[in-house]
Amino acid sequence: MGSIVVSKSVLSGEVEVSGAKNSALPLLAATILTDEEVILNKVPHLADVETMFDILRTLGKKVQYDRDSGVARVSGAVDKAHVPYDLVRKMRASFNVMGPLTVMLGEASTPLPGGCAIGVRPVDYHIEGLKKLGFEIFFEHGEIRARVGKKDEFVVVHLPFPSVGATEHIMSVATLLPGTTVIENAAMEPEIVDLQDLLNKMGARVRGAGTSKIIVEGVEKLHGCEHTIIPDRIEAGTYAIAILSTGGEGQVKNVVPEHLDALWSVLERSGAYVKRGTNYVYVKSPGKWHACDVNVLPYPGFPTDLQPQIVVYLSTAQGTSTVTENVFKTRFAHVAELVRMGANMKLKDNTLIIEGVEKLQGATVMGTDLRATAALVIAGFVAEGSTEVTQVEHIFRGYERVIEKFRGLGGVLEYRPGGVPEI
Repeated sequence: MGSIVVSKSVLSGEVEVSGAKNSALPLLAATILTDEEVILNKVPHLADVETMFDILRTLGKKVQYDRDSGVARVSGAVDKAHVPYDLVRKMRASFNVMGPLTVMLGEASTPLPGGCAIGVRPVDYHIEGLKKLGFEIFFEHGEIRARVGKKDEFVVVHLPFPSVGATEHIMSVATLLPGTTVIENAAMEPEIVDLQDLLNKMGARVRGAGTSKIIVEGVEKLHGCEHTIIPDRIEAGTYAIAILSTGGEGQVKNVVPEHLDALWSVLERSGAYVKRGTNYVYVKSPGKWHACDVNVLPYPGFPTDLQPQIVVYLSTAQGTSTVTENVFKTRFAHVAELVRMGANMKLKDNTLIIEGVEKLQGATVMGTDLRATAALVIAGFVAEGSTEVTQVEHIFRGYERVIEKFRGLGGVLEYRPGGVPEI
């Protein structure tokens, strides 16, 4: 595995946000639902996206991708009913091809998915939802096999927790099943709205995305279309936090500001200056910032995918902060690494108590998952001396041209490959 060596830097200037990874993956999975060409614009060049391309090609789809323009063209019919383990193990979002593949072929199978090591994230909600839609589900030798059954004319799927993946999965599958499907306690993230927009352009009849109740009226067939993926709000938040953590100022471009209202609220409470434009956000550090209490919740609450980054920001705030994680309650692997850098923080159940320190110190630390690795790179910019973040390949799963973008803000860092190429 490779590493990134980071030196203390003040990040300032402009950075442009790429298309949303967390939209691109479910949208690409939805292309399985038609044989016609779907053109997606603003597809970020990421390791996870490449994995999804490989999955689609393995299933029989034709995929053309221009990494410079970010345009992906997906066409053709699926003709393979099984997703190989070596692809599924890389990425949890790969499980979202299961339902669409089953709908198109009548039966399909996939191994249980992999992805980031941030605690147990079961696919139970997906499976129970598919069963509600009439699917027959079998578990055999570490794999899940599904078969299309008979769906009732009116089905209500109530999710025990507003799971983003399960909401996307059930919503996509229901578009080609007869009758009406209602998803209650649905996730409300902007990426759900983006998926609804794509599906409706393909001829689906979906409404309610962005609220807790989504209604899908089944249609017989979906067709091709062209769609532009929304900006990546997590990438935008990461760069905004990075700029402020180093005492800088800058503009994050190609962002939908209202997608991150919970973040801007926290930053403003800490004393940072935040100006929201139509498609940009300008942030400026106050030099010294105040401690804050952060409650991590499903959208529109504070995003779990920005929790490790905000922990770095609060590690040098004045006073005592708390960060309570209510989505992935064990998502604190970055804490031990930050303590090695001089941070003063203690974990009690799912709440992290942070006593702000004057400065962090460079050290060798290890990336454990996508967002934690991004947080440790930010900590490297904050810390005195040099910081080496090992097992850094996680970061290329979710941040397009991350080295280039940090350098564009004035960040001093060097990528040292270790077997996996930089994306």
